[in-house]
Amino acid sequence: MIPVILSGGSGTRLWPLSRGQYPKQFLPLVSDNTMLQETLLRLSGLEQLQPPIAVCNEDHRFMLAEQLWEIHSKPAAIILEPIGKNTAPAVALAALSAQSPDDVLLVLPADHVINNIKAFHTAVNQARELAEQGYLVTFGIVPTEPETGYGYIKRASSPQGAAFNVEAFVEKPNLETAKHYLQTGDYFWNSGMFAFKAGVYLAELEKFHPTMLATCKRALSAAKIDLDFVRLNKEIFSTCPSDSIDYAVMEKTDKAVVIPLDADWNDVGSWSALWDVTDKDGSGNAINGDVLTVDTQNSYIHAGSRLVAAIGVRDLVIIETADAVMVAPKDRVQEVKDIVAQLKNLGRKEANIHRKAYRPWGHYDSVDNGERHQTKRIVVKPGARLSLQKHHHRAEHWVVVKGTALVTKGEEKLLISENESIYIPLGIIHCLENPGVIPLEIVEVQSGSYLGEDDIVRIDDSYGRV
Repeated sequence: MIPVILSGGSGTRLWPLSRGQYPKQFLPLVSDNTMLQETLLRLSGLEQLQPPIAVCNEDHRFMLAEQLWEIHSKPAAIILEPIGKNTAPAVALAALSAQSPDDVLLVLPADHVINNIKAFHTAVNQARELAEQGYLVTFGIVPTEPETGYGYIKRASSPQGAAFNVEAFVEKPNLETAKHYLQTGDYFWNSGMFAFKAGVYLAELEKFHPTMLATCKRALSAAKIDLDFVRLNKEIFSTCPSDSIDYAVMEKTDKAVVIPLDADWNDVGSWSALWDVTDKDGSGNAINGDVLTVDTQNSYIHAGSRLVAAIGVRDLVIIETADAVMVAPKDRVQEVKDIVAQLKNLGRKEANIHRKAYRPWGHYDSVDNGERHQTKRIVVKPGARLSLQKHHHRAEHWVVVKGTALVTKGEEKLLISENESIYIPLGIIHCLENPGVIPLEIVEVQSGSYLGEDDIVRIDDSYGRV
């Protein structure tokens, strides 16, 4: 069985912590591990697992690879989507990448919480048996309340072992309809998790959406191998129809079955949902970071970079990051998407990136900036290097705070130790490298007429960036 990890979401409903360039699946929201890492770690104990196939946005490739490396997971492939086309093409790409059409794919979104691992494993093993018989299996979450934020799956009366035939996939209902679904016991929340043979899925996709399958085949056959990544042909893949597995295949096929899953599942689709699954203090508060409270109850408070104090508040979500603060009643957190839309319309960078930006070589934090200057705190991983580059509009001054830097400056190569500095004039080709075994930390002061990240002319890059 091959785990297929779908990691293409943008996670804007958890703004300002989750953003376009750093979505929720890459965040440690419910444990010390990120949600992507938890998705793979919870598979431990299942038998006959092959290395996973991951499908992700091209912009997130280095974060995904780094987080897999941290948990010692070596993927069979990391497929990069140059543009999001929903789940049906993503799974088709994974199925086409499987070694055999008889391989069973276990399709898992990278951003779910499942607390009852034993129940999850039982359901997965049941799904594997059905998939080997040629069924397309989906996991239906046993509902605990009349939830209006999820789609539903209606089961048919005739069971298939541990599963039921699927009668219908249902859109998100209103509250009265959701209450009716809960009372009948015939409806499950649609989890977006699946199990089926690669060949069976591809055969059904060809039957119901041949254009999609043909486009995926062409994009994959024209793909380039870039380091550990499979980089799809953008021109071809951009013509692929966009659709979900549900619409493209599961609603049309006669092979669909649903396995009930009662495993304390949550898709963490909002701040209130995250409050539900997070440990709380005696006053019902979920606290993360440097937080002080007085007479505060049933709130979710996250402090990312400074002290947050809350006095006399009830049922609030308070999220603080280095560059944004969001405050909302718990029952209105879905409206955070309206804030994100405003930020995008205004061209504000806070919609997509944090003040702290992650790169394949490490990260940097823009701690101060003005009209003609900017100060960054830069951390370079051991053995990593920035691209060999130059700038047309800025000069840079580097001060080593921790570790040792190997600096290329024009024709020179210099070792710079702690408390030493070096000046890189405008237009000079340069490179920063960490030759040591501990992280290299430097303070960079930029000065010039334009300080944007697009003023980088890369001469050579270890990570294949333009």
